[in-house]
Amino acid sequence: MNMNKKHLLIMLACCLIPLAGFAAISFFKVPANSVIYVGLLLLCPALHLLMMRGMMNHDHADEHDQHHKLPTAVKPPQLPAETQKD
Repeated sequence: MNMNKKHLLIMLACCLIPLAGFAAISFFKVPANSVIYVGLLLLCPALHLLMMRGMMNHDHADEHDQHHKLPTAVKPPQLPAETQKD
């Protein structure tokens, strides 16, 4: 699944979950405090799973190699040649 589809699904979930909470409050007369508490309880593990999934899919091999290479000499930036007006 490419990044655009993943992003779309995450955005869709982030929009539909609060709407489901509002629907539960208004249609089923669920107390708002209950919905907020349950939402906060579910938010913590869900965000933790998303964070860990993102960290596990990230390829650190290139970054790891770059940190262990010896620094190379860097040429100082060159100023552009001045143009003379005739």
